[in-house]
Amino acid sequence: MEKIYIFESSLREGEQAAGCGFNPKSKLEIAQQLEKLGVDIIEAGFPVSSPGELAAVKLVASKIKKCSVAGLARAVKKDIDACWQALKKAKDPRIHTFIATSDIHIKYKFGKGREEILKMAVEAVKYAKRYTRNVEFSPEDASRTEPEFLYRVLESVIDAGAVVVNIPDTVGYSIPTEWFDLIKSIKENVSNIDKAIISVHCHNDLGLATANSIAAIEAGARQVECTINGIGERAGNASLEEIVMTIHTRKRLLQKTTDINIKEIYSTSRLISRLTGIYVQPNKAIVGGNAFAHSAGIHVDGILKNRTTYEIMRPEDVGAQGHKIVLTARSGRHALEDKLKKLGYKLKDKDFQKTYEAFLSLADKKREIFDEDLKTIVEEEIFRIPETYSLQYVNVVTGNKTIPTATVEIKKQGKIIEEASCGDGPVDAVYKAIDKITKMQIKLLDYSIKSVTGGKEALGEVTVRVKINGKEFMGRSASTDIIEASAKAYLKAVNRACKPCSRY
Repeated sequence: MEKIYIFESSLREGEQAAGCGFNPKSKLEIAQQLEKLGVDIIEAGFPVSSPGELAAVKLVASKIKKCSVAGLARAVKKDIDACWQALKKAKDPRIHTFIATSDIHIKYKFGKGREEILKMAVEAVKYAKRYTRNVEFSPEDASRTEPEFLYRVLESVIDAGAVVVNIPDTVGYSIPTEWFDLIKSIKENVSNIDKAIISVHCHNDLGLATANSIAAIEAGARQVECTINGIGERAGNASLEEIVMTIHTRKRLLQKTTDINIKEIYSTSRLISRLTGIYVQPNKAIVGGNAFAHSAGIHVDGILKNRTTYEIMRPEDVGAQGHKIVLTARSGRHALEDKLKKLGYKLKDKDFQKTYEAFLSLADKKREIFDEDLKTIVEEEIFRIPETYSLQYVNVVTGNKTIPTATVEIKKQGKIIEEASCGDGPVDAVYKAIDKITKMQIKLLDYSIKSVTGGKEALGEVTVRVKINGKEFMGRSASTDIIEASAKAYLKAVNRACKPCSRY
């Protein structure tokens, strides 16, 4: 299988993403992780842009020993000098010089003619070759450059000594068939193309950066320029993880390989996210939080029977923890049964049915059911205390200028009893109404509440400790309604006092 070289540009192109920037320490930390990941070339920055940038690139170049380090330079001598100043201590320094070649750039950015641009390109490559044999040239906006002129530029810079010619889709304009044809035409029309590696640098303005990169590989490109999480200017760049895993997953079709240690992909993604402050969208391919999550009952059933029914790669392959079964109202019985077994519950058919019904009821109120939710459901439905008193209805009226008042209906031995009471707060009012119904002397010793799971729809778990007739009893209940949970927890403690259960 033919090797595809991975040119990683998060430290240069990725830093151009709005709101993103790295200090020297962060650049080095990322570079060392990229080295661990196994990239072939790290584009460390644009040295001439500032003294701090030059120092950061210099630091990276001095520390990285397993891969080439590149710096970007316009087709200007001072840029190339700064690039070499930053890179000269690198193991394999690469000067990456560029100039725009499309008519729209030539006219509006330079106010020059094509021949002047061609001359500048050639002179830049020759000047860079004075420092290092490893020179890469990019004709910026190649996708909108007139093909015949593009061929001339590439042939000329290769004659001048460029060992890599990078074809950028600078504005993310191309579509895969068109990009394939362009790379193929370069191979067919640039007479000395065999003396250089063809690289591609695709932007994601139309969401096609990865697809275009793969099309270019199929057409003969042997290097791809990409970033972790696809970060970069505007809509970003081709995503390293998507390109690498496409090559890895479809290797029989593409007959290509890379030197990337794919088990480091996930941790590298998270490092970039942490240092840039740019969160990875949940549905992002390969590294998104939902990339290996399954919710629909049909999908979950398939995954539980055989992972390959709905997963084309293993989450462990890229360093993720494993696939995630997300329990929702659509997950189905098989998913719930599997999750309960993993939590250590082996329920009889009758108990499972009760749990399933309670699960569906809660799932209609919440988008996602967590392990803690299920534990609470099982405790509530299966291991429930014999009920002398059961809550039928609770309503509270409260406010910052209103005396909290509660109305409570409780069933006792088939009879519904209703009482109302005021209190210092809504929970206190509920408890005083319950005290009236039970006619018991109940002293509340402790009351605590916590969120069982995260989010606005989280279950709230209430735990109470009470003293009745000199003995202490505890009750716990959970609900998305805190008042309901408080009432049920209080009644559980009361029911324990009425019919103590050896289980507790």
